[in-house]
Amino acid sequence: MSEDLAALGISADLAVHYVRAGWLTRLARGVYCRPNETLALGPCLALLERRFEGLHVGGKTALDWHGVRQYVARQPVLRLYGWRSGQLPAWFTDRFPAEYYRKRLFDEQPGALRNVNPFEGEAGAPRVSAPERALLEMLSEVGVRQPLEEAGELVESSYSLRARVLQGLLQHCTSVKTVRLCLQLGREGELPWAAKLDPTKLPTGSDRPWVSRSGDGLLVLKP
Repeated sequence: MSEDLAALGISADLAVHYVRAGWLTRLARGVYCRPNETLALGPCLALLERRFEGLHVGGKTALDWHGVRQYVARQPVLRLYGWRSGQLPAWFTDRFPAEYYRKRLFDEQPGALRNVNPFEGEAGAPRVSAPERALLEMLSEVGVRQPLEEAGELVESSYSLRARVLQGLLQHCTSVKTVRLCLQLGREGELPWAAKLDPTKLPTGSDRPWVSRSGDGLLVLKP
């Protein structure tokens, strides 16, 4: 980025000169790389984190990174989430098929997201949802862009989730649908973590069923 070049003593005018001389390639306004360089996903995500408040890898992608998956997609699409609406730059999506969504699923602040940390604890690694948060992000999309059947299959593969972490996230979850769906699918799959959750302390809404119609049909979630 331009500020990184400036830190190295390369002004904007000098960067333009380097581009004309073929020593740099301009990807977008203020974004450059070395000629013929193959961009790596990690550093590119780190750059986007500076431009998109609260940006992190989440949902199905984070589950996949943590080993919770049903199958390996030929060309997986990155699921990225952030605090505000926005559009990923073309230089990124041309190289890494990705989708970005504004999501505020928990009671939190963008600078202190719950259970979002550098992948595998490595300094400079992309920020990624913990598997428990990723599961809830995925479930929140059921009825919108996430098929219910696949969601159920992913829940069945999530037997190693930490009940304590999941309980804490559910307590701060702002989506009644997500809370109820997590409890229902966890019970139906007889997952170890489901038996350890305390529904009495979770925001499950009123005593009435939660009903929604989508491409999967009618979704009815009991309290």
